[in-house]
Amino acid sequence: MKQNDFSLPSGTHTVALGMGDLNGIMRGKRIPASNWETVCKGGNALSMALLAIDMTSDVWDTPYVNFDNGYPDMHMFPLSKPVASPWEDGVAFCMARAEGMDHKPVPIDPRGALVAQVERAAAMGYEVKTGTELEFYLLDPETLQPKDQGIQVYSMARAAEMEHVLGPIRQQINELGIPIEQSNPEYAPGQVEVNIRYDEALRSADQVVMFRALVKKLAHVHGYLATFMAKPFIDQSGNGFHVHYSLWKGGKNAFATKGKLNATGKSFLAGLQNNMADIALTGSTTPNAFRRRQPYSFCPTNASWGYDNRTVGLRVIEGSDSAVRVEKRDASADCNPYYLLACDIAAGLDGIEQGLEPSAPCLGNAYELEDAMPLPGDLPEAIERARHSDLMKQVLGEDRRTILIQQAERELEFLANQVTPVEMDRYVRNF
Repeated sequence: MKQNDFSLPSGTHTVALGMGDLNGIMRGKRIPASNWETVCKGGNALSMALLAIDMTSDVWDTPYVNFDNGYPDMHMFPLSKPVASPWEDGVAFCMARAEGMDHKPVPIDPRGALVAQVERAAAMGYEVKTGTELEFYLLDPETLQPKDQGIQVYSMARAAEMEHVLGPIRQQINELGIPIEQSNPEYAPGQVEVNIRYDEALRSADQVVMFRALVKKLAHVHGYLATFMAKPFIDQSGNGFHVHYSLWKGGKNAFATKGKLNATGKSFLAGLQNNMADIALTGSTTPNAFRRRQPYSFCPTNASWGYDNRTVGLRVIEGSDSAVRVEKRDASADCNPYYLLACDIAAGLDGIEQGLEPSAPCLGNAYELEDAMPLPGDLPEAIERARHSDLMKQVLGEDRRTILIQQAERELEFLANQVTPVEMDRYVRNF
């Protein structure tokens, strides 16, 4: 494909053009093919409120965009050549980038935070590569309950039973240019995991935004509601977003020496370890997300690390040089991938620049460690850490960080002002 080749596939009558919002939800417009050339040259206008709305599309006064300035416009421009949809004849999908009316980057665009860290890594001589693993539930859209029963994680029989929906998710999303490595049933009824092949970090984050949108579309086509909500069921497994990090230089993995994590990799690991608690809000943005962070749940509760150990926060994987990497395991599947990756990469690069060394590796059950740095156990603690985090201020900028914190505070207030079904069940007849 030629650079700036945004030509449409043959037979296209509509382009679905979208970008990631404050929560990494893909939002945008459907554009007639007859207007595509105009969009490619001049962009497509839409309200900048897209970057300052919550998951329900509610708005509030935020820095940079608010009622006082009237929620002004910005423009979307295509990032890559549109790809034909395998399930909608004549429709092509395309990721977009944001640009202000002044033709400059939009200061509150989450993608911009990651762009800056990728450029920082490049200035240090590194290309950042990330592999993403996302868990989600496939539910009955009417009952919001799983259609299947039992756990049977990795079961080939259960995988075959779900193939009518997981097969198209793997195959057709792969056809749209997002390289799917594998899928498997996960540790709860209705829960599955799909892994996207590792790639350059910015492209990887773009793929996550598009992947989640496409999964929801395909699930709907096959009679399911797909949700990446962190903890849909209190007594079942939560949905995680595991990210595998490595730095590359001259076509070689800069983390690897003879198949082992080397000093550069350990310094990156140490930077992550030192900042993991302070940047927890980027990976868990709602009160519900912290319901997932429980001991013995395969979600970490501290910033420990270890070799091929799923109880730690940072899991080191070794093997061939190309496979050596650090997996960060605390984020929820519903978080913004741009903010998550930007802060993680910044923390790791700080570790390299400062020559940091990690603690001793955990050789057993990390949930039982007494001296490991604990991660925030609830949203108020994560907010407070984010408010005082120099790294988050530096990486996100004051406006982005403020909007993220404002949303989290609004979610706390909203839930605090509800009478829950559990309260009604326990109290209304008994008092």
